[in-house]
Amino acid sequence: MQLLALSTLIVSILLLISGNAFLMTLLGVRLSLEGVQPALIGPILACYSLGFVIGTFHADKLIARVGHIRTFSTFAAVAACATLLHPLWINMIWWGLLRLLSGYAMASLLIVLESWFSSRANNSNRGTLFAIYLITFYLATALGQLLLNAGDPGSFKLFSITALLLSLALIPIALTRLEAPALGHVQPVALRELWRRTPLAFTASLISGVIISAFYAMGPVYASRNGLSLGELSTFMSVAVFAAMFFAWPIGKICDRYERRSVLLWIALGAAFASLPGALAGTLTLPLLIASGAAFMGLAAALYPIAVAILNDRIDSHQIVAASAGLLMAYGIGSCIGPLLTSALMTAIGTRGFFVGNMLMLIPLSLLSRYWIQHVDPLPLAAQEHYVPAVPASTAAIVEIDPRNESFEEI
Repeated sequence: MQLLALSTLIVSILLLISGNAFLMTLLGVRLSLEGVQPALIGPILACYSLGFVIGTFHADKLIARVGHIRTFSTFAAVAACATLLHPLWINMIWWGLLRLLSGYAMASLLIVLESWFSSRANNSNRGTLFAIYLITFYLATALGQLLLNAGDPGSFKLFSITALLLSLALIPIALTRLEAPALGHVQPVALRELWRRTPLAFTASLISGVIISAFYAMGPVYASRNGLSLGELSTFMSVAVFAAMFFAWPIGKICDRYERRSVLLWIALGAAFASLPGALAGTLTLPLLIASGAAFMGLAAALYPIAVAILNDRIDSHQIVAASAGLLMAYGIGSCIGPLLTSALMTAIGTRGFFVGNMLMLIPLSLLSRYWIQHVDPLPLAAQEHYVPAVPASTAAIVEIDPRNESFEEI
């Protein structure tokens, strides 16, 4: 019954995330077709992350003033209009501003959906709802990549499809009979405090933001510049996202059975190793590229939830929501850096810079993990909190239904 009541939210999340993921890939391909150099593509696409971070700090005030449905309607329209404005004027400053606006709008839309989703949870069902949200998010992201096959990225058609998806996401919310929840404000733990408590969790979250955002922003650029067809490019991206979803549960089982700093060390090394063929060769055959991308994303996507688990092992349960919000902030800062770093490397050393950037981030993380294992006493396995997969490309509202949060109260 609860799932049926949430079906409108799930449909809206599916439409919204698939449209947004599709647009991110489409823009990377379109910028490559326009002959824009990676040194410019990175900053343009990084504007989305900057807008998203800004939006997470301001949207709750508007929601409190005008309500969930009006806020969602406003920013769904803003996101759809911003999408349609891209092909009208091919100008890099203009596109950067549109990406900034899109990021702000998406943060606001997700805060509405996630706070609504969280409000339907209670102590008996929040683990299930958390898993449903996670699956919906990854499934929508993967399906969004496949939409690239629907037309010519040099035309207006694909932008229209994206705007259509973003607009359709409004319908279930506009017609829902769910009562709008009271919106709570989550004050994140200060970044300095996060660093003081556990530098490893902070660094892992920051680096996760760098490499994941770089993959989504510059992955299509890398594939396009290496001559992949649209079908091959969309397959490369979607398989990588599916791998992240399927790897989440076995990695979670491992994290509950072994010391998490050791798991983080081997996950970081594994993701770096997956990037090695591309870093050495630059151009890979399609099967090797897909395998490398899937292995990289399957492992790299686990860095953020492991960071959350490491932090939560060392804080009180009533601080989980605020601490997780702080790690999301660290991830958001990293996501602004990722496209800039990778685009600079691709400009300097060619397309293999896409993979070299991953290794430049992951190897220091491995060394830091090793240092902390040697110099900080481990927690007994029995003292570790249960591992919970997490979606970093989200807002603080969704961490309120983390099943580890014993201070949770049903709204």
